[in-house]
Amino acid sequence: MIRLVVTLTIIAGLVAGAVFFADRPGTVELVWQGTLIRTNVMVLVLGVVLLAMGSALAFHLLRKLLGGPAAFLRARREQRRRQGYRALTQGMVAVAAGDAVEALKYARKADVLLAEPPLTLLLSAQAAQLNGDERAAQNYFAAMLERPETEFLGLRGLLTKALREGDEATALRLAERAHTLRPKTPWVLTTLFDLQTRAGRWDAAEETLEEAAKRKALPATDSKRRRAVLYHERARRAESEGLHREAQNFAGKAHSLDPGLTPAALHLAQLQMAEGRTRQAAKTIEAAWRRIPHPALAETFGRLYTDEPALRRVKHFERLADCAPDDPESQAAAASAAIEARLWGEARRHLEKAAARYDGLIPPPARICRLMAKLEEAEHKDEAKIQEWLARASIASGDPTWVCDACGGETSDWSSVCPKCRAFATLSWQVPTRHMTRSQASFALDASPILLSGAVDGNGTRDVRSGPSQGPV
Repeated sequence: MIRLVVTLTIIAGLVAGAVFFADRPGTVELVWQGTLIRTNVMVLVLGVVLLAMGSALAFHLLRKLLGGPAAFLRARREQRRRQGYRALTQGMVAVAAGDAVEALKYARKADVLLAEPPLTLLLSAQAAQLNGDERAAQNYFAAMLERPETEFLGLRGLLTKALREGDEATALRLAERAHTLRPKTPWVLTTLFDLQTRAGRWDAAEETLEEAAKRKALPATDSKRRRAVLYHERARRAESEGLHREAQNFAGKAHSLDPGLTPAALHLAQLQMAEGRTRQAAKTIEAAWRRIPHPALAETFGRLYTDEPALRRVKHFERLADCAPDDPESQAAAASAAIEARLWGEARRHLEKAAARYDGLIPPPARICRLMAKLEEAEHKDEAKIQEWLARASIASGDPTWVCDACGGETSDWSSVCPKCRAFATLSWQVPTRHMTRSQASFALDASPILLSGAVDGNGTRDVRSGPSQGPV
């Protein structure tokens, strides 16, 4: 529409000009080289217009003639560029599809057509990885480091390769270089933090964690727990170096940030015990017990009162159990103290309270069953009852242990880094989830009604018809 308007405007202008000169005739005389040229104005204007048009046409033809080779080369380069980008795109699609042969073919084609190595190095590296040629992939990634525009991509490729091969020292060096290039990138911050913790570089890891929290690369809850674990590790290092005051300072910070971090609470309580601060150590253990009751806390708590009479120790453990009255571990700790004090009825009351949380088909946790067996042995020397509770323990849910929230791996000893997947601050105290085999499940279903509803005769043989057992469930 706009072009039509412009064309009509030009035509109207020409017509108006022609009418203007036609209505105003005149004579023009031009003397050139002794020759007199006489004509009217209309002819002169028409001659000037034709001369201008002829000159423009001649200039255009001359430019086309002189610039023809260059234009041909430009068109050729543009065609190759389009073909190269098409090959690059097809190669990326082949990588995404997992087709190593196609990826390599299009990588070579793009490399030939595009005279821009930064665009094809990444595709070539990924194609080499897909084809299983790790050495070629490493060479491509290393070549990318030499160009500013691809250096970061090369670092990521080499870093991923180092992590996959378990070369944490090289991975840490590459992560530090990537952090220098892109300090705000979330994955760089989290990867650098993980590698620093695996290397035991707690001070540097704390700085990285603060930066990651500022950039919101980690959830607030994760940042808090990781900082608590870092403080705990720094406390352990300070203690090993003989810096007891500094160790207690870091241990206190770890416990304040996460009272449920059992290792930090234990360490702080032990440091307080070493200074004779029994009351503060007891408060530390009680605060941790409210979050996560743990047998090691009960053991350390018991050491606070080793010199006191057994009955007074029972009172202390009653106070500890009141911090988490609904947890079986609380009843187990109080029952253990009562058994040591030979308070059989008190011990049985705690164990029955723990067992009452489970229905008739599910036996109490293995730890409660073993304590019941211990109580029967100490109080009655009843071998049949002892074997009954030990049998229940064999089909009961397992005792809690340290389980990695990242990989599900189990370990009996806590560490800041998971021994299996190397994740940081992921171990939590819980009952592991295990799948029973078909035979185990069948045994549990067959044994549970017998163990939980039958009776035992004097020879230790259970008679299902004799009614429910008199022992607590």
